[in-house]
Amino acid sequence: MNTKLHAVANANGRPLSFFLTARPVSDYTGAAALLDDLPKAQWLLGDHGYDADWFRDALAAKGIKPCIPGRRSRNVPVKHDKRRYQRRNRIEIMFGRLKDWRRVATRYDRCPTVFFSTIALAATVLLWL
Repeated sequence: MNTKLHAVANANGRPLSFFLTARPVSDYTGAAALLDDLPKAQWLLGDHGYDADWFRDALAAKGIKPCIPGRRSRNVPVKHDKRRYQRRNRIEIMFGRLKDWRRVATRYDRCPTVFFSTIALAATVLLWL
């Protein structure tokens, strides 16, 4: 019943792809799964959970600059553009709009496949139509 939704969205906050993991799974799993689905972009905005050297290297190989703040446990702090990072609120707004659908917010579906289909349907209706 506990799941974590990872998403790739465009600059307008519209979702492009999703990945669903179990709650105790690290964010690195979602990052690795969505790495191939990343469109051509200049920047990637992510939260602390996606701070990993291998992920930053993979983004650099694709020509994408990461704007991900470092974790507190990092020995060497990582610099990021704080003004650009504030635009990450668009993805949070997208998740909030998805939760406007009661079925998504309360997670009625026990089957992950059905729940993922509900998320895809909600994203299509709310954010693309």
